[in-house]
Amino acid sequence: MNGRGMVAALLADTGDEEWLARVPGRLDTFLSALPGPVRAAVQAAATAVDAYAVLHSGRRLAALTPGERETVLDSLVARPGLVPALDLLKVPVLLAAATERTPAPRARIAPEDPPLDCTPAEEWPARATADAVVVGSGAGGAVAARTLARAGLAVVVLEEGEHHTTASFGRRAPLDRFTELYRDGGATAALGDPPLLLPVGRAVGGTTVVNSGTCYRTPDHVVDRWSSRHGFHLAQGFPARLDEIERTLRVATQPLDVLGTNGLLALAGARRLGWRAGPLRRNAPGCKGSCQCVVGCPTGAKQSVQLSVLPEACAHGARIVTGARVLRILLDHDRPGRPRAAGIRARRADGSELEILSPLVVTAAGALQTPPLLRRSGLGGHPRLGRNLSVHPATSVAGRFMQPVTSWEGVLQSTGVEELHDRGILIEATASPPGMSSFVLPGVGRALRRELEGADRLGILGAMIADRPGGRVLGRDRTVVRYRLHPRDGARLMTAVRAMARILFAAGALEVLTGIPRAPRARTLPELDALLTGITPRDLHLSAFHPAGTVAAGSDRERAPADAEGRLRGVEGVLVTDASVLPGCPEVNPQLSIMAAALAVTETYLEREPSSRTSTSA
Repeated sequence: MNGRGMVAALLADTGDEEWLARVPGRLDTFLSALPGPVRAAVQAAATAVDAYAVLHSGRRLAALTPGERETVLDSLVARPGLVPALDLLKVPVLLAAATERTPAPRARIAPEDPPLDCTPAEEWPARATADAVVVGSGAGGAVAARTLARAGLAVVVLEEGEHHTTASFGRRAPLDRFTELYRDGGATAALGDPPLLLPVGRAVGGTTVVNSGTCYRTPDHVVDRWSSRHGFHLAQGFPARLDEIERTLRVATQPLDVLGTNGLLALAGARRLGWRAGPLRRNAPGCKGSCQCVVGCPTGAKQSVQLSVLPEACAHGARIVTGARVLRILLDHDRPGRPRAAGIRARRADGSELEILSPLVVTAAGALQTPPLLRRSGLGGHPRLGRNLSVHPATSVAGRFMQPVTSWEGVLQSTGVEELHDRGILIEATASPPGMSSFVLPGVGRALRRELEGADRLGILGAMIADRPGGRVLGRDRTVVRYRLHPRDGARLMTAVRAMARILFAAGALEVLTGIPRAPRARTLPELDALLTGITPRDLHLSAFHPAGTVAAGSDRERAPADAEGRLRGVEGVLVTDASVLPGCPEVNPQLSIMAAALAVTETYLEREPSSRTSTSA
């Protein structure tokens, strides 16, 4: 779309700022990387707003003066039915504006990454063999590949995304990396009331490349529930496996000197309330506080699995094929009994296909992609496949402070507030450059411009909810995600908004910004309570993270598509090692839980199948 008029209106461009002139071009580049349905929705919203301008003034936004554009926006905001169109447009506009307005990070000499044996799919032969094929190179796939390769198996990892180096992160603007490192350009969404943005990574290293680096151990009560209620008895061995994963990722408590002001304010506010809080444990030794975790760490401090786990897998002989979309798992129906895995068929970017024959296939494509893969493979018969989806619904609140906060200087996710965790609410100080977080600044036109220019005085908190699994992954060729927010979880989100406001006020905030168009700001808690009267969770600006549970493991054949050891039911030789195998919501940032589950599933397989330890590939 031609965004010149829209950007000029939303950001009150009067022609006096050079960076604003670059935003429309950046916006068009960003939108071109998004999937067709998302582009169509944004275009429809832009067309509706432009049409309103024509009806109101006789001319399109691009032809109006700054004052006339402001008058049109004031009139439009007064019509509640059109406000959602403006909110939809603000998200990509703020992303583009943040990229052009935020100073480029200081150039650093990037460390050399550990070697990986990566081969582009175009250079891989049309047919090959292996002892094990791992579909996906994220947290679960990397651990599975390393475990199997250590045991002497010839392992091939298939990854739909590309391999990006630490040096490449430092050479490109954050928004350019954003569209390259995320599936659907970061616009994956769960359809529902309300809809939820659900970003997931797509690269060698999967979502570990773009997560915050926060490393929570699986809570004891979650381990107990998975084991006793669901029959996922492998969870009982999590403590020792979590220890191993923490050593691999070099997990440690984040030092105070790189928390940044945003994290320190959250810590101070929580402590003044007497609430449990502290610096988060992360897999980022030597973190420089660049606040770019979600677009690839440019210093190599964050130990994403392409820097920590996959190199060891490759050192033991594993190979990685990049740019390969796995179409289906091949099956051998000729043997007596159940069908058995026989390998995979994948498609290259040019449309040609390749096959890798193998008696073992490990699905680690993620909780949103594994169910469609199994359906395409004729393995989608279990009635619970794709159900049981939990997503950690999340919302954010910002506080305006007298002093500069500059939240994008310091650790992106720095402080954890666990006071309400036993009620299913985990609060974390989470910041990024203005426009690039899940928090959307209030207002349009001159009001939004003022907010953007004053963003250096905002401290930002985010809260995620341990949700009741209310989602479902549909589709075969393309994933469709549906999610229903349970009323209990909606109430928790509203509680979280007030709790985050309390922390910010206790830290000295002059006002809090809620992200709610109908109740955007409050200067006191009583004022906030009054504003929230009549507000529902559907009025919040929501996002979601950490999809899990769609091929849950357990002892109940009727409820669990995978058995208690992570083997897909109804077939021999298919293991599940991504977040989909988790029986329920992990209630914390799940990277360690996923990796511990993958380690448990693959180690148990090797114990049960001792003959698999001898390489048989040609």
